[in-house]
Amino acid sequence: MGVNRRQFLLGGLGLAAAATTIGLTGCAPGSGGSGGGGGGGDGAVDLQMAWWGNDIRNKNTQAAIDAYMKANPNVKIAPQPGEFASYWDKLATQTAGGTSPDVIQMDMNYIAEYGNRQALLDVSKVDVSKFAEGTVDSGKINDQLVGINAGVNSALIFANPAIFEKAKMDLPDDTTWTWDSMIETSAEVAAKAGVPFGIVQAFASDAFFGAFLRQNGKALFTPDGLAFDAADAQAWFDLMVKAEKAKAIGTAQQISEEGSSGSGKAIDQAALATGKTAMQYYNSNQLPAVSTAAGSELALLRFPSLTGKATDRKAWYKASMLWSASAKTKNPDAVVALIDWWVNSPECAAINLTERGVPCNTEILAQIKPKLDKTQQAVVKYIEDIKPELADTPIAPPPGGGKLGDIMFRYQTDVLFNKSSSAEAAQKFVDELKSNLQG
Repeated sequence: MGVNRRQFLLGGLGLAAAATTIGLTGCAPGSGGSGGGGGGGDGAVDLQMAWWGNDIRNKNTQAAIDAYMKANPNVKIAPQPGEFASYWDKLATQTAGGTSPDVIQMDMNYIAEYGNRQALLDVSKVDVSKFAEGTVDSGKINDQLVGINAGVNSALIFANPAIFEKAKMDLPDDTTWTWDSMIETSAEVAAKAGVPFGIVQAFASDAFFGAFLRQNGKALFTPDGLAFDAADAQAWFDLMVKAEKAKAIGTAQQISEEGSSGSGKAIDQAALATGKTAMQYYNSNQLPAVSTAAGSELALLRFPSLTGKATDRKAWYKASMLWSASAKTKNPDAVVALIDWWVNSPECAAINLTERGVPCNTEILAQIKPKLDKTQQAVVKYIEDIKPELADTPIAPPPGGGKLGDIMFRYQTDVLFNKSSSAEAAQKFVDELKSNLQG
């Protein structure tokens, strides 16, 4: 029987009670146990490496693994690729059973859950001296470095210029548009181009909800809980209803079928890739994969502001993902060496380029820039262009907060299907999220 993300968080299947048995909450970094790869008597090291991703990431990651093993013949790395939606349930099951992979691709939404349970190795020996300012602290939980930033990205909107051309419309000016004008533009392009959606997943995105809150002087989380209330959530839900009534985001059924930003369709089946929408929420590092799936050149658009000024967007640089390690690995030194190579090696950077985000190591970024294709260069340019629009980096969600997007989308769906008013749904959303945070 598996352990899902909520059961992991709440101590399901006796996780909390069994902590001393499985070593999850009491284990010391590198203390052994049954998790992770082992080492042979001949000095050989066996490691397991898990990540979620797309076809491009899988190909790049395997190429990097092969390169590392060729340079380090004593190290054998068993790959564990997966899909984002199922990745976390599998990892929770592995962690509860003491069999976590040695190297874990980690997300900001879940690093506090695992870090606070002492399930992650202290990786402070990884060299981060050449990382850009502000890119290291993302991996710190309780003043311990348990995640190394794999790359910088930012939440944004991908637009298909061909759909706008079909509608005989120019791309919107993303430095001046507001949430209301985003809705108007989305409704207009959907109608004129004859596509089901003008924009997809903008309101189902916890990142965009967080941006909306920040622009209103709030935030998603404090270190101890929620930083917003039901009235704030209702304002966001009401904006979504306005978009649905304007026919900017599709029908309730269509929205439900596309899913939330965190657990929606695979990239090649998503609305933007299949020509069903003019715009869709994504993160900047996903541009190469989404462009490949869509078979066309896509444009990068900023998310809107309340005032129509890009400098008021309260944007931020996000760790696209992080490299963490199991606290139960039998080979902590080998794990640290692998992660260090991943973020500081020109060879690895030349393989992965910007697929996991813009490299944090500024020297590495300078070295790979000439190797970037047009799409990858667009990602780097976007990250550099938005520097004047950045505000403080949001904190990592506290344990239980990583499911905010999925919970929000469930209650939004109730509103769209007229099963609940926006006020009722917003209150239930906040109540459930608070319950999750309290464990």
